[in-house]
Amino acid sequence: MAIEIKPIIAKSEPNNPLLIAGPCSAESKEQLFETARLLSETKLIKLFRCGIWKPRSSPNSFEGLGDCVLSWLKEIENQYVLTPCIEIATPQHVEKAYQNGITHYWVGARTSVNPFAVQELAQACKGLDVAVMLKNPVSPDLPLWYGNFERFAKVGIKRMAAIYRGFSTAEKHQVYRYDPLWQLLIEFKQHYREIPVFCDPSHIAGKRRYVHEIAQKALFLNVDGLMVETHANPAAALSDRMQQLSVPDFEQMVHKLIIPTQKQITGSVLEKYREDIDVIDNHLFELLSKRFEISQQIAEFKKENEIPILQIDRWKQICEKRLSQAKELGIDAEFAADFLKLLHEWSIKKQEKVMVGNE
Repeated sequence: MAIEIKPIIAKSEPNNPLLIAGPCSAESKEQLFETARLLSETKLIKLFRCGIWKPRSSPNSFEGLGDCVLSWLKEIENQYVLTPCIEIATPQHVEKAYQNGITHYWVGARTSVNPFAVQELAQACKGLDVAVMLKNPVSPDLPLWYGNFERFAKVGIKRMAAIYRGFSTAEKHQVYRYDPLWQLLIEFKQHYREIPVFCDPSHIAGKRRYVHEIAQKALFLNVDGLMVETHANPAAALSDRMQQLSVPDFEQMVHKLIIPTQKQITGSVLEKYREDIDVIDNHLFELLSKRFEISQQIAEFKKENEIPILQIDRWKQICEKRLSQAKELGIDAEFAADFLKLLHEWSIKKQEKVMVGNE
């Protein structure tokens, strides 16, 4: 489904990424205003993020101050010229926010996983001049995420953006709080080229020391901006304490980031490299085709002679030889192992088809 998109907010510098920052949650008027003041002085951000209603995993955790924060955010907007954006999870949130002049929202990962909840939010936004950013669902389900945008598009919302914040998976990431699964970011951008994508490095990281490297990786993957949790005093934060940056650390991180730019590349050295890659990729796929042809011939021989598909000693021998070769050629060992595993998996699938008579 094609979606008509308008910018969620005008950028003063079109070629620079849009930066969104602010605390995980509003904890007091003093904390909120101090964070906003410090961020406004950096002159780096256009949108001031803040959690008002914060349902947590445990009801014993801090769940936000609620409705009273809405008027504070309008004061901050007027005083510091920062547009506030908040998380919405129910139609009542939309109604209260809009009545108080708050028009920029994001839908959290726990809400994004529920089509019923997203549909109710979309209906609540129908006819309103609002901007909506949709975080990816907690599970790696891209069609579900696509559908969330389509729900808002169907009710006429045009100012939309995606927020990429990583995924909960069966295998927890060894370092980060959530698995980035960067390939899914690439797939999303391929599917919806028109939708701007912001990365939330804070939630992927889980710890502030990893925020910079995740933000940089996302920028190299051509995201349109970053949403970074930033607090006047992170050590005293009542939620997500470990992943929030102080304002000086946020400013330092931003200035350290390498910002890729879109340049005209026709006739350039880069284009020549791309031509070389195309030739090599063509050879690779021709070789893969030949390899699978031989796999099929092997399968036919095994079927005729009633030999099992899996020959574990042979597979072990292949792995040892190819991984040793990869090391000599300077190929990353993890990539080589993953490639061999995938190749073997699909070779077995092809042989299974021959065995059961489907090829």
